[in-house]
Amino acid sequence: MNKKIIYEIKGMYRDDFRITGFEFGEGEKSVCIIGNSRGNEVQQTYCCSQLVKKMKQLEEEGRIKAGHKILIIPSINPYSMNIQKRFWPTDNTDINRMFPGYDLGETTQRIADGVFREIKDYEYGIQFTSFYNPGDFIPHVRYMKEGYTTAEDAKKFGMKYIVERTVRPYDTATLNYNWQVWDTKAFSLYTNTTSSISKTGAGAAVMSVMNFLANLDIIKYSAIGEKKVRIFDDTELIPVRTAKSGFYEPLVKAGDKVEAGTPLANIINPYDGDVLETLYSPVEGAIFFIHNEPLTYANTAVIKILGDD
Repeated sequence: MNKKIIYEIKGMYRDDFRITGFEFGEGEKSVCIIGNSRGNEVQQTYCCSQLVKKMKQLEEEGRIKAGHKILIIPSINPYSMNIQKRFWPTDNTDINRMFPGYDLGETTQRIADGVFREIKDYEYGIQFTSFYNPGDFIPHVRYMKEGYTTAEDAKKFGMKYIVERTVRPYDTATLNYNWQVWDTKAFSLYTNTTSSISKTGAGAAVMSVMNFLANLDIIKYSAIGEKKVRIFDDTELIPVRTAKSGFYEPLVKAGDKVEAGTPLANIINPYDGDVLETLYSPVEGAIFFIHNEPLTYANTAVIKILGDD
């Protein structure tokens, strides 16, 4: 294992800002794995820490095949993580909306540029990421339909769900999109939580990456066999929106099977406790995403349902 500084900014009043990476194996730049880019992505960083631990073991046992280099960067935003703030502390910008970066730009643009220079030449890129709305997911892998990354590669993770995403204009400044512009096959891995640690969820995420590496013949590891996979476009998810704002009381959790008419959540008046509205499932299916904060705004998609085939 080679521990290295990927990017560094000298600090005037506190410790220097450093992004640390862990290299395993030697040879071609095969796979790069990124953890958090936002300060509340605790689970994403934890997943990478467990991958570093596992890759150290594989390297010591000689189970990384010759000619392959793997880079793991657990966090590209340690400052925000230190103070538990989702975006960059001083100007509230999102590093994952700054790629490919600009070395003479604002701080987050410089960070994105410094990181991207180090990772843009890998054949495959994996990012542990989170949704723009706070909530829990059914674990899955997703990729942007740019014609470069394919479902066949996504199947190598051995996950049950693969989500294809149609690119929106605001996606063009994300890491995933720019990786593909520079000919890296890029994937986003969504684990079950974000701001808290789930050891079970992290274990499943680590296993999916190990499957991917084994199926690419990069490591010696017994990957799980073929299993039924559901591939769908993210526009197929059925949103359930609030009409009122208030306290949010979920009645189901991610992964639950529901029927049409199943109560999903209550919106409660914060002052007198009255139930302002109850949200019901419009279809039969599975809870794919569910909001997990105690408050919600009106007209917000707090739940997304994957309808049955």
